[in-house]
Amino acid sequence: MTTASPKAPADASRPAPTDPLETRMKPIGYWLNRTDQALTSSMNALLAEYGLTRLAWQVLNVIADDPQATDTSVRTVLAANASPAELTAAITAVLTDHWATRPSPEHLALTDAGRARLALAGERVAAFRQASTAGITPEEYRTAVSVLERMTQNLTTGPEH
Repeated sequence: MTTASPKAPADASRPAPTDPLETRMKPIGYWLNRTDQALTSSMNALLAEYGLTRLAWQVLNVIADDPQATDTSVRTVLAANASPAELTAAITAVLTDHWATRPSPEHLALTDAGRARLALAGERVAAFRQASTAGITPEEYRTAVSVLERMTQNLTTGPEH
C-alpha cells in the first residue's frame, strides 16, 4: 500500500484567493505585455515590406500630424512607446531613408516619398487594425481603452507621484 505524498503547505503569508476570477485569469500586466509584444511583432512583419518598423511608422505619423514637428515633439508624443535612444534611431532612420527631411534645424517634415510610403502602408495597417480587433465590439474596445487610461492615471498622478 502506498501513501500519497503530503501536499506542500500553502504560503501562509499570502491569503488564498477569494475572487473566482483571480484563480483563472492572468493579471492585466501579463496581457498588456503580451498584447504590446504581439502588436509590435505583427506590425514589424507587416511593415517590413515597406521598409518600416512600428516605431518608424509612428514617427512618420507624428510628423504628418504636426506641421511644426521637432525631434523633441516626436520624442514627447512617443515617450511611452520607446526609449529616447530608440526614438532617436527611428528619427534618424526616416531621415536616412528620405521619408522625412529637416526644413530647418531640429524641425521635421515628410518628404513626398514619406507621404507616399505612409499612404501605401496605411492601407495595410487599416486592414491589420480590423483583424486585430475581430470579435471585439466598438463598445468593448472603448471600455478597454478607458479602463487602461484610468489605471494609468491612478498610477501616475496623485500626491505619491
